[in-house]
Amino acid sequence: MNIVIEISEKQLTKLYYTIGEVAEMFNVNTSLIRFWEKEFTIIQPKKNKKGNRLFTAKDIINFNKIYNLVKEQGFTLEGAKNALKNKNHFESENEASNTPTLKESSSINHEEIIQSLEKVKNKLTKLRK
Repeated sequence: MNIVIEISEKQLTKLYYTIGEVAEMFNVNTSLIRFWEKEFTIIQPKKNKKGNRLFTAKDIINFNKIYNLVKEQGFTLEGAKNALKNKNHFESENEASNTPTLKESSSINHEEIIQSLEKVKNKLTKLRK
C-alpha cells in the first residue's frame, strides 16, 4: 500500500533542517538524500563552515516532489527529472494561457506527460539539426 507524503511550507516551521531531520521526515537513509541532491538540481541545500547540509523548506518541498515521483509513482530517475521539467513547462504555459498545471490536478495525466515529452523531443530534434 502506497502512502503519499504531503508536506506543505506551512508545516515547515524552521529556517533550516539537517540532513538527519530530512531523512527522518521521509524515512530514508541520509545517503539517498545526498544522492538525490547530486542527481536533481532543484535540491540545493546550503552548507555551513563544517560542510554540513542545511535544507530550506523549499528544498524539502522539492525533495517531497521527487520522493513521490520515484518512490510512490515508480518513476525512474530520468523519468522524474523529465516530469519535473515538464511540470515547470506546464506552469510557465499556464501563466500565458489558463490551462491547468500538473500541480492543480489531483492525479498526473500520463497522456499529457507523454504528449508534452513528444513536443520537447521534437523541439530538441529541430534544435539539433
